[in-house]
Parts: sequence; structure tokens; C-alpha cells
Amino acid sequence: MTVLKKVKTAFSFGTTPFDPTHRFETSWLVSPYVLFAIRALLAFYTLFTSIFILGWECAHAPDRCATSRARFSYFTVLTYWGLAFYFLVSAFHTFTYARTGTPLLSRFPRPLQALHSAFYTTVIVYPFLVTVVYWATLYSGAWFPTTFSGWSNVSQHMLNSAFAVFEIVVPRTEPPPLVHMVWLVVVLGGYLGLAYVTHAAQGWYPYSFLDPGRANVGAYVVGILVGSLVVFGIVWGVIFGRRWVTEKKMGRTGKFARGREGAGEVVMMEEARGKDGEVRAGEERRG
Repeated sequence: MTVLKKVKTAFSFGTTPFDPTHRFETSWLVSPYVLFAIRALLAFYTLFTSIFILGWECAHAPDRCATSRARFSYFTVLTYWGLAFYFLVSAFHTFTYARTGTPLLSRFPRPLQALHSAFYTTVIVYPFLVTVVYWATLYSGAWFPTTFSGWSNVSQHMLNSAFAVFEIVVPRTEPPPLVHMVWLVVVLGGYLGLAYVTHAAQGWYPYSFLDPGRANVGAYVVGILVGSLVVFGIVWGVIFGRRWVTEKKMGRTGKFARGREGAGEVVMMEEARGKDGEVRAGEERRG
């Protein structure tokens, strides 16, 4: 396979069945209904937190809702909303799988399936980046003066990573495709543009270290980009290790819909792939 063909393959949507054993909707540890319930609970908490903070600041901030509107220029806030919508969408897909044995995700067009996979990658990478950057560079060192500020900051800068850990450890997801590293950097580059648009339109930077007038602004930007790739590599290794321990060593191939453990199905459908990633004809079987 030529280099050009490899590059084109990496950036294509692929021709093999997407997630044939429903790894996005199943767990090695809990049943699909329990996974749905946990994801729905996390969706409720993250959505409630995001909406409550907007309402609280509209009611209590000196400039009222201007503070709430400005929140959408912060990477922390955008990634937290991303968590909320990911848990909402993944809970729905998990419920449809638990209910019917076939998740709605399986009926989506291939581009939307690929976007869901990329969405998952952002959810298991960006929260750690937010947590590290906030506590290492932005936290003042003194605890927050009010209960609200303490709760809101812990929710967005600490619990966000706990929620990401759940998605890394509990579902049966595979390590994300390496090409997702490109999209992680692209999204961060897009946010960098948003930060400077905010300054151009409103006269302030969401994060002071993005001010070109400060020393080492380039080092901050490059450091965050590199940090996202480092986090990706660590997360990739942890998911690979989780799969190896739970499936190879513990024999827990997953808890499937309708009480089926599906070990034979998993082996049949995932080991039937040829070297080029194509599924050999006649070997895909749904139990």
C-alpha cells in the first residue's frame, strides 16, 4: 500500500461495518440498561450545572447576563457543554440498544457514525487538558470565596475529568483511531481563532496567556497542543490496557442486550477481519 493510499484510507470513513459489536453502547462491567442510567444521570448533572451557572450569573453578576454570554468564549465551558451533550446522545443510543438490540447509531449514515467516534475522543481527552491547565496555571491558590464558585469550578475543572475516566474505563470502547490526533489539534486551532475573535469584537481575552503582548504566548499555545497529543497517547494506552485486562485476561467480553453475553459473537465479528481491515464475506454474524 502506497503512502498516499494509506493517507487516503486514514481520512476516509471506511468500508467495514461500524462498531459491529456495539462497543459504544455496551460495557464489560454493567448491563446496557445500567450503562444507560449512568450516562443519563451524568447528562442530567452536566446539563443542570451548565444551565444553572448561566441562570445564577444572570441573576447575581454585576453586569447580569453579559457575564453568562461571555462564558461561551471559554474552552472550559465549551468542553463542559460537549460532555453534557455527549452523555445525552450516548445515553439515548445506549437505551435504544438495550431496548431493541440495535442502537440508533447503527442506523446513522457513516459520516455521522464517524463524527460520534470523534466526539467520543474529544470527551476522553479535552477534560484532562482543561483540568491540568486550570489547576496548574489559572487557579489562584486560595479556595473559592462562595459555595457557588467552589461548586461550579469543581464541577467544571475536576468532575469533568472524573466523567471522562468513566467513559474510558467502563464502556467496551476501542482505542480511538490515531487520525483523531489531527482533529484534536484542528479543534484547538479553531478555538484559538475564537479567542482572538472575542478580543477583536469585545476587547478581552478568555485566557490571559493568549495575549500576544505577554511573553511566551507561543510556548503556551504549542504546549497546550502538544499536551493534547500526550493526553491522547495516555488515554489510548489506558483503553488498550483495559481491553486487554478485561477481555483477554478476565474473559469479560461484554454484557449485551437481552441477557446475551455474546462472547462467541465478539470473537466471530472482530477476529474475522482481514489484514486490510475488510470483513471477510460470510463471517459477520449477529447472534
